[in-house]
Amino acid sequence: MEDILRLPIWCYCMFVMGACIGSYLNVVIYRWPREGLSVTEPARSFCPICRRDIPWFRNIPIVTWILQRGKCAECRAPIAFRYVFVEILTAVLFLTGWYIFVTSRTPISPVAAVLLGVLSVLLICIAWIDADLMVVPVDFCWWGMVAGLLGACLDPALVALDGEPQLMHWWQGGVQGLYGMALGWGGLALVVYLGKKLMGIKRFEFSQAHEWYLREPESEEEQLCFVLKIPREDMEGEFEEDTYAWGDLFFRDYDRLEIEGHGILKDGERTRATRIVISREMVQMGGEEYSIAEMKSLEGKATRVMIPREAMGDGDPPLLGLIGAFIGWHGVVFALFAACIFAILWAIPARIGFGRQLPFGPFLALGGAAWIFGGWILWEWYFESLAGFGNPVQGGR
Repeated sequence: MEDILRLPIWCYCMFVMGACIGSYLNVVIYRWPREGLSVTEPARSFCPICRRDIPWFRNIPIVTWILQRGKCAECRAPIAFRYVFVEILTAVLFLTGWYIFVTSRTPISPVAAVLLGVLSVLLICIAWIDADLMVVPVDFCWWGMVAGLLGACLDPALVALDGEPQLMHWWQGGVQGLYGMALGWGGLALVVYLGKKLMGIKRFEFSQAHEWYLREPESEEEQLCFVLKIPREDMEGEFEEDTYAWGDLFFRDYDRLEIEGHGILKDGERTRATRIVISREMVQMGGEEYSIAEMKSLEGKATRVMIPREAMGDGDPPLLGLIGAFIGWHGVVFALFAACIFAILWAIPARIGFGRQLPFGPFLALGGAAWIFGGWILWEWYFESLAGFGNPVQGGR
């Protein structure tokens, strides 16, 4: 049986299967987080520009995009490279997983190869949705945790890459997965909690009142913004505008922007309010509540401003718990460290400053992948090196 599974034909099959699944993942990534769309209805894929259904012979993974030169066959609208990239990425991960755990491994671990495929599917979906919309689909995390724990019981090869899985009992694999899930979920949840306590609100207090206003978007790509005028330190009498996009301010439903001051104008009319509380859709002032959508303008002068900000999203802890269920607690520690490094390496050239939102889900996914595809070797080397330094060879006089 082992000789049959090592045949090259299986590698080709894994690549094709991964490409087909990747094609479906594009559907899930686009439709799942958007209201009014279902991953099953309509049954066929469609062009988001002309809305025409794509027949099966024009929906062959990777091949169709290349033959049509990245354009829709009907309206000739460009098809983003990301679609074919997801197909190629999924295909390569399926192929690589099979090669590592079956083709080149003794004894073979086909269950671990399948588990790696399941983990790849989940992480690709979650990472892409988070990168697009800054939202982690937590339902995927729950399903993934269950799959990871069951898989660790069936074959601990993936959950104990840096150990000796062939010597482990089935329940020991499950325990390793449980440890990884608990550390990933619980540890990162603690970080989120402490971050919100320490960094959840940015406070400004001024001895002299400073102007602020809500700026309407000038195009569909822009958002409503809160603008605060602050004096420039290098030029007396000059002001600079601190601008906060609506999506950055109200990341959570319970986020509130609080302003204290005077001279508050609603739709150009002066109010008696000295304190105003703004949520994503409503404004509270003077004991009354108003809809932001119905307002024409809102401005005033502030002596004290409290701006909400996010340390880390609530969806990241269950995501790391999902990763831990598949790769164990050693993998969780490495994945989190690697994710921080990847995020820094991305933020510096992208010029994403402190306080700006950055989806962390894709970097957690990269950290988990880094562990599976070689990170565990670095882990072993590092701790073996520490042990060597701690136990020097005795010699001399």
